[in-house]
Amino acid sequence: MNYLLGEELWLVMEYMNGGTLSDIISKTCLSEDETGAISRECLRGLDFLHSNHVIHQDVKSGNILLRTDGSVKLADFGLFAQLTPEQSRRSSMASIPGWMAPEVLTGQPYGPKVDIWSFGIVGIEMVEQEVPYWNATPVLPQLLIATGGRQKLWQPNLFSSCLRDFLSCCLQRDEARRWSAKELLQHPFVTSAKPASTLVPLILSVKRRRDLRTV
Repeated sequence: MNYLLGEELWLVMEYMNGGTLSDIISKTCLSEDETGAISRECLRGLDFLHSNHVIHQDVKSGNILLRTDGSVKLADFGLFAQLTPEQSRRSSMASIPGWMAPEVLTGQPYGPKVDIWSFGIVGIEMVEQEVPYWNATPVLPQLLIATGGRQKLWQPNLFSSCLRDFLSCCLQRDEARRWSAKELLQHPFVTSAKPASTLVPLILSVKRRRDLRTV
């Protein structure tokens, strides 16, 4: 919901008491089941946005919120872009380099699939606890992506072929080959995912540890 108070626009959403996905990732590597459940919920949100010609432009673990009932929500639309029939592509640079798609880094016009690349990076975060090349100099990840590098799992053999294929579908350098949110919702890794309610033990465990630190 939104309210206009004087000259200020206030956006109001439900309180997500489980914190951010970034909080979860900082404490533990997620299982493939947990990653699949979160992926499905996020892709549903992205599919809704993209179907309404909206690009989030800042998909990252810090902008994914969780609630203790297992709910998962996309948040922080400060950089979103509304597409129109006259302007179906964007060219301005937004987001943070570690999550940016190749077409953004190289200054090419881009569409909604930039959010899919960013979510692919979130997928790597969930299972490996780190954005690829995050500890390198700021220029390195941008250079690798811009010159043809592709973000990958550091230890792919630790994960199922289904997860690896899902991430590959998200992280295609060629935007035309990158799957859409609607297509990814039909990927076996997502269709076989367990209900969001199965995330409750994970969220509560991290919340308890976080709450103990503040006592």
